[in-house]
Amino acid sequence: QVQLVESGGGLVQAGGSLRLSCAGSGRTFSSYAMGWFRQAPGKEREFVAAITWTGTITYYTDSVKGRFTISRDNAKNTVYLQMNSLKPEDTAVYLCAVDGRFGDMKDRYEADYWGQGTQVTVSS
Repeated sequence: QVQLVESGGGLVQAGGSLRLSCAGSGRTFSSYAMGWFRQAPGKEREFVAAITWTGTITYYTDSVKGRFTISRDNAKNTVYLQMNSLKPEDTAVYLCAVDGRFGDMKDRYEADYWGQGTQVTVSS
């Protein structure tokens, strides 16, 4: 059974940093694109960032460019999201996602597998 388990969320003041991790199990994701989405209360799920299976290409939504960095470790079946200069509007549940096609994830917001999410709360 495929599982994606996120960790690293929490409460942080504006301007602070958090590092999210998502560990996959049940299969190897080294040939899959991996990414992060977020969903705030009352809002639709929003794409945040994605990374190709080689780790050489990344893509971000405009609102997080220059502040967030996505990376991956295929040996550990894990994707990370380093979040710096956090803002109150970054508050959301952050979900890890895995998809066979990088383009489908970043353009169609599609994923083959989803995690349950980790809460990130940024206080002003």
